[in-house]
Amino acid sequence: MGFLDKLLEEVDQGIRVLTTGVEPSRPVPGSDKDDVLTDAEKEASTRLMRVNHTGEVCAQALYSGQALVERDPKIRSELVHSAAEELDHLSWTERRIKELGGRASLLNPIFFVGSFSLGIIAGFAGTKNSLGFLVETERQVENHLTGHLQQLPERDLRSRAIVTKMREDEQNHGMRARDLGASDLPEAIKLGMRYFSKLMTKSTYYL
Repeated sequence: MGFLDKLLEEVDQGIRVLTTGVEPSRPVPGSDKDDVLTDAEKEASTRLMRVNHTGEVCAQALYSGQALVERDPKIRSELVHSAAEELDHLSWTERRIKELGGRASLLNPIFFVGSFSLGIIAGFAGTKNSLGFLVETERQVENHLTGHLQQLPERDLRSRAIVTKMREDEQNHGMRARDLGASDLPEAIKLGMRYFSKLMTKSTYYL
C-alpha cells in the first residue's frame, strides 16, 4: 500500500470510530450479569464509562497515526492487531453507556485529532521509540482502569466486567510492544503524556 492508500484507510477508520459505526468481534463481557442500579449508580457509572470510551477513541487515533508512518511491516501489523482489539473496547463502552442511559463525550473529535497527531509524531521518532510510546500509553491506561474499578459502583457488574477485560488486553498490548524491542521514554515525555491523559479524563467526565 502507498502512503495515500494508508492515509485514506486511516481516515475511513477515524470516521467509523467517531460515528460509532463499529461492531465488536468478541462478546461483551458481563452481558449475562444483573443490571439493577439506582439512578445515582447509573450516573456514576455513565461518567466513568464515558471517560473510558473517549480513552478508546484516543487509542484508535494513536494506533492509526503510528501505523500510518511505520515502515516495518511486522510492527505495523502488530499496531493494526492491537487496534482491532481496542475496537472491541470502543464498542463495549459505547454500548454500556447507552444501556445506562448516557451519551458519549462531546469532545471526542478534538481528542481524536490530538491523539492522531501524537501517534504520527511518535511514529516519526523511530520504531523503538514508537513502541516505547505504546508501552507507556498502555501502562497509564492500565493504572487508569484500575482506578475506575475502585470507583465503579459495586453492583454494576456489567461495567466492572468490561473494564476488567479491557485492563487485561491493555496489559497484553504493553507486553507485546516490550517484546518487540520498545525503548524506555524520557521522563519528560512520560510526564507530558500524563498531563494529556489528565486533561482528557477530567473534561470528558463532565462533557
